[in-house]
Amino acid sequence: MANLIQIDQRRMAVAKWLFFCCAMVFSMVILGGVTRLTGSGLSMVDWRPIMGVIPPIGTDQWQLTFDMYKQSPEFIVKNYDMDLEGFKGIFWLEYLHRVLGRIIGIVFFVPMLFFMIKGYIQKYEIPKYLLMLILGGMQGLLGWYMVQSGLVNNPAVSQYRLTAHLSSAFLIYGFMFWVALSLIYPERKEPSKWSKITVSLTMLIILTIISGGFVAGLKAGKVFNTYPMMGNYWVPPGIFSLEPFWINFFENIITVQLVHRILTAVTFASIMVYWFRLRKADTSKRVKKGTSAVLHTATLQFVLGVTTLVFYVPISLAAAHQATALLLLTAALYLCHAHVRGQ
Repeated sequence: MANLIQIDQRRMAVAKWLFFCCAMVFSMVILGGVTRLTGSGLSMVDWRPIMGVIPPIGTDQWQLTFDMYKQSPEFIVKNYDMDLEGFKGIFWLEYLHRVLGRIIGIVFFVPMLFFMIKGYIQKYEIPKYLLMLILGGMQGLLGWYMVQSGLVNNPAVSQYRLTAHLSSAFLIYGFMFWVALSLIYPERKEPSKWSKITVSLTMLIILTIISGGFVAGLKAGKVFNTYPMMGNYWVPPGIFSLEPFWINFFENIITVQLVHRILTAVTFASIMVYWFRLRKADTSKRVKKGTSAVLHTATLQFVLGVTTLVFYVPISLAAAHQATALLLLTAALYLCHAHVRGQ
């Protein structure tokens, strides 16, 4: 009995650590969104994994850093009238974003080693945690790869790279969250009869989030700022103006916004139908809690999305919209885990 209690305590310790890492990734996603929305993401034109944690100190270093930025397309094309004080304003957000990424790496790596040495993480579990570590390292590289796309010619990051960077952050978060849930709810039973449809609904939510990444990358939220119609149209002209045909879904801002609107409506409607079907079904308290959380978060996300659009993408609303997307994924994963584990 004492041994079982000790195992449970160890499992809970690892779960709490993973949840803390999830919270840090969540804050990283919010900070990354604000960095993008304020136009701060291209302020640091080099990447130094070790020495990059030290900011410019003194007037000379600040001037040198500013001079490097002056060589970038963003300064030449957009910020040519910016002074040193203005540069500091955009520099600090990107700097904090990068430093937070390094802190998350340390907060993950050091406790992971401790838990492995002490046996809190079993040998058969080690590959999962090493994969998390590798994904985190790749996320840092992917972030710099994204920034590089805005340092040549056109001072805007590639929507493909931005969406990949955002999706990778959500993947890491979801992976850690799922493993943490499995530590708290280790019991496995037969999956519920609702498990397949719940997984499908979660995949639809993820697809909608990815679509939102392309909207953000192309700044597609700044056209057709009306809802539910797009200006005077339900389907505006020009949605297939690019060749080849398929490229419109990734590079045509009109098409990208239309697709996101459709996916959002379908996802929200699917969630409401799902909730209506399950509200009187014989399910566990955990499933009922998860279903309610998904519905309420989806409602908030839908309202935030429409409000962000019609008010021409203010920073506060757009950042809240991105954060709520991750909250919705959290609720969906919690619900999915309950169904798949038969809990």
